[in-house]
Amino acid sequence: MSAETNCIFCKIVAGQIPAKKAYEDEELLAFHDIHPWAPVHVLVIPRQHIATLTEVGTEHEALLGRMLGLAPRLMKELGVTNGFRTVINTGRDGGQEVYHLHMHVMGGPRPWLKG
Repeated sequence: MSAETNCIFCKIVAGQIPAKKAYEDEELLAFHDIHPWAPVHVLVIPRQHIATLTEVGTEHEALLGRMLGLAPRLMKELGVTNGFRTVINTGRDGGQEVYHLHMHVMGGPRPWLKG
């Protein structure tokens, strides 16, 4: 599994930076966003460093499917029952701030801070 030494999400995966984890397995990690936009806001990331969605290929299809498949399960476990939103920001113009592929999963009663 590759990691980037200056990537904050790689440091979270490595346990060098603490995070409030919601889920983890051998491929994925999900944790609560430290600046939530919604009452429930988690980030789902691959443990492998992939900088942006533009870097994924056919070899990543199963990983992306697992990320999306985890979203409804997490929201249910976290008490979100009336819908949620998934967002993957890609690149500077797409609003990506951390260059490690991640999916925002947000839910809970509106209004939300953003989104």
